[in-house]
Amino acid sequence: MTASMNTSTTPSTALAERWRRFLSPRRVGATVPATPAPDRSVFQQDYDRIVFCSAFRRLKDKTQVFPLAQSDYVRNRLTHSLEASCVGRSLGATVGRVLVARHRLEDVLHASDFGAVIAAACLAHDIGNPPFGHAGEDAIREWCTQPGGALDRLPLTGAQRADFARYEGNAQGFRVLTTLQSPSNRGGLQLTAATLMAFAKYPCASKVETPLDGRSARKFGFFQSEAALFREAATTVGMIERTVGAWRRHPLAFLVEAADDICYRIVDLEDAARIGVLPAKDVETLLLSVAGGEARATRLNNIVEPKERIEYLRAKAIGRLVEEIAEIFLSHEEDIVNGDYDEELLGETQVAATLKQIEDLSHEKVYVARSAMEIEAAGCEVLSGLLDLFFTAVSERFEAPTKESAPIRSRVLIPLLPAQFLGNGNTPDADPYLRLLKVIDFVCGMTDSYAITLYRRLKGIELPG
Repeated sequence: MTASMNTSTTPSTALAERWRRFLSPRRVGATVPATPAPDRSVFQQDYDRIVFCSAFRRLKDKTQVFPLAQSDYVRNRLTHSLEASCVGRSLGATVGRVLVARHRLEDVLHASDFGAVIAAACLAHDIGNPPFGHAGEDAIREWCTQPGGALDRLPLTGAQRADFARYEGNAQGFRVLTTLQSPSNRGGLQLTAATLMAFAKYPCASKVETPLDGRSARKFGFFQSEAALFREAATTVGMIERTVGAWRRHPLAFLVEAADDICYRIVDLEDAARIGVLPAKDVETLLLSVAGGEARATRLNNIVEPKERIEYLRAKAIGRLVEEIAEIFLSHEEDIVNGDYDEELLGETQVAATLKQIEDLSHEKVYVARSAMEIEAAGCEVLSGLLDLFFTAVSERFEAPTKESAPIRSRVLIPLLPAQFLGNGNTPDADPYLRLLKVIDFVCGMTDSYAITLYRRLKGIELPG
């Protein structure tokens, strides 16, 4: 065991108290305390709530790297989220075992609690992604900010405008978990504050008065509509507020980020080799380097099939990274807890240079593969078209004196919007900010296939049946 994994480190009362608070079992939005089952912790309940929600199920038809892939081997957002969750659980349990012993937390916490929080947060980390992945986010931002578009037509505050101009799937994810799923509950799924804040890799609003540096401020993590819920969760777990509307990360968010990064960097290579975007031999060489060479990949010489060799090396590479990340996290524990660390854990691994090589190769060869780019380009057209149709419809219906006086297009399209994306009485919301946000909620929640099908039907390219 390395020095950083030594469980005999002198315990710190202050750090112990911080960890007890960081793993608060309080459910955000709930009025009664969380009640763990005899054999299922509140954090495991969080995991189950996410698994059974409809937004999670829809990830099965949302782009990971290759949109609408014909091979059932290639990952989608659902399988990626499940894999990241497994890696996150391993990271959390490894780190938790040391922290529980180091700070004598056995009276309130178990190593598995750390793993359960990170597993749940990883499971949900992409739940707010629109159709067609990051290209979908770009399409929504571009549509919102086009001259004469929605932002020019609505009376919004500066912070509200920033929510749309910088539109972010991470913020949409927080909204899905706390507002859109189980909408009759304050707090939506009413997950624990620990899970929600581990989920929040970017714990800041889209617009803050003071410019912020650091990795955690590169994007934003909640819309103005959920600002009060985010503050409630951040306060519950004792996160450090940097400025109004921005906090230092929850420590476990670093491990959620690492689990996600490990998975997409490693398994994107595997998928690329599977569909022929990258030569299997090149992928094998890179994965062998991350895994630690033949000294660690001892069974490699017994495997003949390229597919099986890559699968084996993928597993060894992930295992090696989990070990390293856990040690790096524990070595920086005090700085992370105190908000003095804001870097990428993967950047400190012994194979950081190889991981950078993989990232560069992915951007040069994988993410710009013709099949991916063609469908992403079509996806941008689809999302822009759907937003145009439905935002115009709700705007026309809102401005019409009566339902009957609204243009026929809005009278036809409004019934296609589920009630939760409208206001009282199944009419467009009176609040201009929510009126636009709910249209984006509707489009963002679609799967890739449904978005394409609905667009084609509404444009008259095909008819139902």
